[in-house]
Amino acid sequence: MRLKWAVMACAAVAAWPNCVWAQDAKAKTEDVMTAIPDPETVQMPDLSFTPTPLIEADFDKYYVFNREGTSFAEALTDIRECDNLARGLDSGYRYQQAPYPYTYTMAGAVGGVIGNALVAAIFGSAEKRRLRRVNMRRCMNYKGYSRYGLAKEKWEPFNFEEGFDGVKEYQRQALLAQQAKVASGPVPAGKDLGL
Repeated sequence: MRLKWAVMACAAVAAWPNCVWAQDAKAKTEDVMTAIPDPETVQMPDLSFTPTPLIEADFDKYYVFNREGTSFAEALTDIRECDNLARGLDSGYRYQQAPYPYTYTMAGAVGGVIGNALVAAIFGSAEKRRLRRVNMRRCMNYKGYSRYGLAKEKWEPFNFEEGFDGVKEYQRQALLAQQAKVASGPVPAGKDLGL
């Protein structure tokens, strides 16, 4: 009995540094997700571009938000809240059964797996990106932000798209801070695109 308690005590002591590290990692992640950085340390992205009909055709994908009279902290809080609502959305593509003659055959099973993998790879990631954009637009519009179009090459340095691969949390929060800098900064050139 004493040996059992001694082994359990040793295991607890040996696991202690790992438990502390896990708690520290969780605390650091929570800090990154809730901390408001100093606005002076956040770089303002370059938003200048000359609109062309080709660039304007992509304004449903590439845009920024802005609300006059908003502080950086308020904009970051709003963007984080909308980002949390738009994370990890389901594309809606589900497993499709093989047609009747092949339902319980090896060929039907293999064909179903291959077909479903192709559908997910081709349509699933694009649909997740589209759903995230729609949810961000609706949420930020609800909070009173206007939407302004931006050229793709100006949008990419401080934004991300979420398909099947995500962004590491510290990178995501840094990009969201830059988006908040734009959202609380001067009104971008161009017209308000609405929802």
